[in-house]
Amino acid sequence: MGTLALDTQKASPDIYISLGLKAMGKRVIGVPPVLSLLSTLLERTVQRNETLLEEKHVEDVVTLFHGLRAPTLSIPKYIDRIFKYSGCSPSCFVVAHIYVDRFLQQSEVKLTSLNVHRLLITSIMIAAKFMDDAFFNNAYYAKVGGISTTELNRLEMNFLFSIDFRLQVSIDIFGKYCSQLEKEAAEALEVERPIQACRIKESWSNKDDSTCASTIAR
Repeated sequence: MGTLALDTQKASPDIYISLGLKAMGKRVIGVPPVLSLLSTLLERTVQRNETLLEEKHVEDVVTLFHGLRAPTLSIPKYIDRIFKYSGCSPSCFVVAHIYVDRFLQQSEVKLTSLNVHRLLITSIMIAAKFMDDAFFNNAYYAKVGGISTTELNRLEMNFLFSIDFRLQVSIDIFGKYCSQLEKEAAEALEVERPIQACRIKESWSNKDDSTCASTIAR
């Protein structure tokens, strides 16, 4: 995810509604927009980091979160999968975003296609444990994430020690990250408009992922 250039101003309540973190009245929000915005930010960060590593001919620092090869499941589909099967609150994805930032700030690791999936499943699981009243255990999250329970247990402990167990997130920091994600939506729209004007279409796979099959390459 990289370190965010955060604004000093607090997020307005409208931002929480636009991200799908807070519903208006009793309206069902469905799939919250924060998922696609976070996916876009992650994909852009991964692409930028891998380009820089390739141009500089350097290798990233290898950690427990690195796989031998990039998973076939895309970042957006992986995040959608976690949301679908974990049932965690949308706010957990923002908190997980903050946790991963803290992890990256405490190390020389770059977010790449080799580590982003493991960092996601680990940080979201930890966020759910810290934020939600009810949550699934590690074995369930491991099945959703496509890794073994033993591996997820190791990843969780490594992650927690790496961020010095700093799980508390202030309202101010949470709001600032939400503001950054809303800006991501505006930037994505600016890019999408000229593409639509040129009538450029892109093909995406619609392969069903309704079963908890393995998604991360060992």
